[in-house]
Amino acid sequence: MERGGGGGGGGMDALPDGVVQHILSQLSSARDVAACAGVSRGMRGCVPFLPALYFPRGAFDAAGGAAAADDAIGRMVEAAARLEELVIYCPFSAARLPRWLAARSASLRVLELRMDSAVSSGAGSGHLDCIGAVANLEELRLWGLTMTRAPAWGQLERLRVLEIVGAAVRDVAVNGAVGACPNLTDLALIGCECSGAVAMTLPLVERCRLDFVGSGNCSLALAAPLVESLEIQGFCWISLQGGIRLKHLTIAKNTGTGSVYNIEIGKLPELEKLSLRGVQWSWGAISSVLQCAREVKYLVMKIEFCGDHDTLEPFPEVDLVDFFNSHPKLIKFEIHGAMFAAMCQKNSLKNLDSRFSIPCLEEVLITVRSPLNAELKLNTLESLVKYSPRMRRMVVRISQMKNCHGSADGFFEEICKFMYMNNGRVRIE
Repeated sequence: MERGGGGGGGGMDALPDGVVQHILSQLSSARDVAACAGVSRGMRGCVPFLPALYFPRGAFDAAGGAAAADDAIGRMVEAAARLEELVIYCPFSAARLPRWLAARSASLRVLELRMDSAVSSGAGSGHLDCIGAVANLEELRLWGLTMTRAPAWGQLERLRVLEIVGAAVRDVAVNGAVGACPNLTDLALIGCECSGAVAMTLPLVERCRLDFVGSGNCSLALAAPLVESLEIQGFCWISLQGGIRLKHLTIAKNTGTGSVYNIEIGKLPELEKLSLRGVQWSWGAISSVLQCAREVKYLVMKIEFCGDHDTLEPFPEVDLVDFFNSHPKLIKFEIHGAMFAAMCQKNSLKNLDSRFSIPCLEEVLITVRSPLNAELKLNTLESLVKYSPRMRRMVVRISQMKNCHGSADGFFEEICKFMYMNNGRVRIE
């Protein structure tokens, strides 16, 4: 691209300011902005009109690391007078952050920071207090930080989206951070190490993901009357107030010690999809959720064991007729080995008669991990097909079954016969 030269001018410098501003509005990467500024004096003059700046990881590795990054970020942020979005993934000095945010506090709407370098240099949550000065902030995303106390943000009234990823936090810090954002519509705390008691009141939240990891036990008390999508991972005790608009609910406990001991939740009349996952749940917690989710259409149950304490126990016997009569709108059903085995016990089919029907069930995915009680399992599979007039597909997934078990070959042979008898509807994986 030629630069303007001589008296006539030309190239990029000959473009109208409006065109140059439009070109810059399509850029966000600091590398691209710097390249354009090097091409044209007009481009350099339009840097104040930049709406977004993005500093990727490794952007300043060749130039000297964090020190070079601090200088470049500072110059560009101070020059971009209309900056609305600032994303910093490269290492930087957290001590510089208050100055940058103060310079653009009036215009900034979206802020995303990777705090890995701040954590490694010993910076805690204190440097993040300056976020409270950005009164017009609408979206905030923070990665890799440590929060040992509640941040001094005041009230971020305009904040609608809050995401914190890969953080080591204390329960008081989580409660304080969320409490400072009373008008959130989207909340995501992902891969956060935390223990203790988390309590949140989210009057406007519609989408919420709370994914906690770590070895400690953690409880959750959540009030969210407008929530439509809720994912919860890592809590042993859960209390949910308000769920009448909830359409998608996932509860899991795949990490740490302990099981899901107790769940208190009201009726879920709008629930479409429910997913229960984990190594160990108490049967009381499972029953509580299922009783509140009678209108569910898509149910996933992947829980390995029952038990209220450290002892892993099998599931109690489940009456197949009662189960499906309690969930008459079920269209799609995924069930893991242990729970399926609970439906294949001696008395599970005792209430079957010609009047029984599973009216809406269309798809079933069943994971079988043991050939024990083969006859009862086959009877259950046959009953699901027989009493589901709308059944289109059943997938039987054989998983981690030991071939050395004496009855494994016979069980697999019977499963294959069952598939051939229901050709087109039953498939084995």
